[in-house]
Amino acid sequence: MASPKTRNSQSSFSLLLEVQLSAPDLTGGYRMKCAPRPLLAQLESEQTRETAWHELWEELHHQGDVGEASYASVQHLVRIHRKGGLDAWNTYAIVAIIELARGKGTNPEVPKWLEEDYLRAIRELAEIGTAEISRTEEPDAVRAILGVIAIAKGLRTHGKFLVGYSEGEMLDFASRV
Repeated sequence: MASPKTRNSQSSFSLLLEVQLSAPDLTGGYRMKCAPRPLLAQLESEQTRETAWHELWEELHHQGDVGEASYASVQHLVRIHRKGGLDAWNTYAIVAIIELARGKGTNPEVPKWLEEDYLRAIRELAEIGTAEISRTEEPDAVRAILGVIAIAKGLRTHGKFLVGYSEGEMLDFASRV
C-alpha cells in the first residue's frame, strides 16, 4: 500500500479511511482507538449533525486530551465547513481546542505524515474565518473564529483566551488586573 504522502490523487476523505485502516493505533481524546470517519460523514447529513457534533467533541477532545485521530479530523472538518452549512462555533472551537492541546501534557505532536495537511487546514480555516467574521452575529462563534485566526497567526495565548473564556469571564479577569 502506498504511503499517505504518495497518494496525492486520492481524496482527503478516503485518505483518512486508508490511514485508519493502515494505522489502527490512531487515538482520540480518550487515548483509545478512534475512528472519526463515520461521525465526519454524519456531519455532512443535516439530519444527524447535532448528534455527530456531540460525539466528535467526546471522541476527539476529552478533558484536555487529544490524539492522532483528532489531528487527522481537522482537515476534514475544514473541508466539510468549506462546503457550507456547518455551525461556525463548533467548527472553529473544536479545531482551536485540538490545536491548543497539541503537545501539551501527554498529548502527542502531529504525526510527520500529517503535519503539512494539518497546518494547512488551520491556515485555510483562518482564511475562511476572515470572510465569515463580518457576517457572524453570535458572540461565541465570533470568539471561536477570532481564536483560530489568532492561532494561525502564531498568537496562541490570544487564541486560548478567545476560545476558552466567555465575555463575562474576561471582564471578571480584567477587573482584577
